[in-house]
Parts: sequence; C-alpha cells; structure tokens
Amino acid sequence: MLFYATFKEAIANDTGLANTILHIHAGMLILLTARVVTRRSLGTFIPFAAVLVLELANEVIDRVNHGSWRWDDTTSDVVNTLFWPFLLSLAIRLRPMTQQAPTATA
Repeated sequence: MLFYATFKEAIANDTGLANTILHIHAGMLILLTARVVTRRSLGTFIPFAAVLVLELANEVIDRVNHGSWRWDDTTSDVVNTLFWPFLLSLAIRLRPMTQQAPTATA
C-alpha cells in the first residue's frame, strides 16, 4: 500500500494539480473507463458503482497509510470524486427517451 501512496504523490507532484482537481479527474476517468470496459450505459449506474467502489477503496488505503481517518479530507475526496459521475449518470438515467424519425427510403 505504500507503493500506492507514493504513486499518488508522484501524480500530484508531476501534474502540479490540487488534490481536489485530481479527484474530479479520477472520478470521470474511472466512470468512462468502466463504461467502455463493461459496455453498459452510464444510466445503468454500473459504471458509477465502479467509481464508488474504487473511491472507497482509495479512502481505506489512505486511512491505513495515515494511521487514522482524516474526516475533512476523506469527505472532500469522496464528494469531489463522486459528484460529476453521479450527476452525469443520473441525468442520463432520467433523460426522456427520444424516438428516431423514420428515415426515408428512395
């Protein structure tokens, strides 16, 4: 698990991005990767479930590495990682189904 912490720190140092931004990007990357790998619509919430599971695993690893929960950081990380994937999945799930106009045959 120490390798994982070192890997995350290297990403933060190499990109120069704030932790908040990295969590937002990671959530979207996981969502889209899960969508491609599972071949399931974002509206099924299966890709979102992958984001949820991986983010919770990330926070457990952080807890082990730090020796205790850091609730302010954990809450912020979870919200930032899950917000846009959840909103996107919900919007796709709730969107009205549109019918395709019949194509004219010549």
